[in-house]
Amino acid sequence: MKQLQFRFLIIIALALPSAAAAQRLDPVHVEDRFNQLQQSITVLTGQIEQLQYRNQQLQQQLEKMQADYEFRLEQLEKGGTRSGTAPAARPRTPPAAAAPAAAQGNADQAYHDAFKKLQDGDYAGAESGFRTFLQRFPQHALAGNAQYWLGETFYARRDYKNAMTAFAEGYKAYKSSPKGPDNLLKLGITLATLGRKSDACAIFARFKQDYPRATDLQKRRIEQERQKDGCS
Repeated sequence: MKQLQFRFLIIIALALPSAAAAQRLDPVHVEDRFNQLQQSITVLTGQIEQLQYRNQQLQQQLEKMQADYEFRLEQLEKGGTRSGTAPAARPRTPPAAAAPAAAQGNADQAYHDAFKKLQDGDYAGAESGFRTFLQRFPQHALAGNAQYWLGETFYARRDYKNAMTAFAEGYKAYKSSPKGPDNLLKLGITLATLGRKSDACAIFARFKQDYPRATDLQKRRIEQERQKDGCS
């Protein structure tokens, strides 16, 4: 986590020109630099999300191991200390039970591979990877994230129409996922970019109602975009 924060600070330091140099930059160049910085921050945010998800998975594995250990200990105490009887044999897990774990591993790897391509700037490859992930694992815990990053692969290439469709689908299909607020936020931003500011304002207006527990950062972003687009 500290390395990501350090990289974030370096990116900001490199992306911001000196005051004198900034005066010589034309608006198009400034806009490009700003978009690059935004994309870098977006990718770093995704890295943090991956770390948080992996930490959650490890926590769940530890809890299962602890429960299994306590179960075994309880069986030993019940069966091994009374009337000299042997501990009850622990039932074997059927081979079929390993299938969900294998599917989970395949899903995690597919998501990781797609996100790695996004980090590397291979947006077409990332698009394909996230599409495949969503087709194979539409109910996975990371499906909402995958839909959001699919939209980002289009937005990064300035393919705003497909980005709009992807973010709208993310908001519709994965409204309650952790990336639901971000899908709605980016949908509004994309609509404004396409010149549909009235539609963007309508989307932003739904944010408080749909996500009353959104983070302060997300709420500030919504307010900034509303002011930027002149929403009433």
